[in-house]
Amino acid sequence: MPKVKNVEKKIWDVENFEVRFMMNGKDVKGHKEGLPQYKYQNAAKNNMTVEEWRKKRFDSSYPGYQVDVLDVDGVAAPGQKKLSTVRDSYIDED
Repeated sequence: MPKVKNVEKKIWDVENFEVRFMMNGKDVKGHKEGLPQYKYQNAAKNNMTVEEWRKKRFDSSYPGYQVDVLDVDGVAAPGQKKLSTVRDSYIDED
């Protein structure tokens, strides 16, 4: 079973945004083991909101965990923000 940091990397590879695994409001450190690998191979649609992504892709795969979807500055995106806007924050940085 992969470590948190490996799952976070896989999410980056698929979704093109960074995430931070949380439990009880605290950051789950990257060395924690025992999570299933992120099962998706294609990025979620750009018009999906952060909250929709959490509900449809994250919550069912990682029960007991919460997740912050991060913009390029490492700030957690609000639930109503579109994934396209989060992804664009990384492109603008290049």
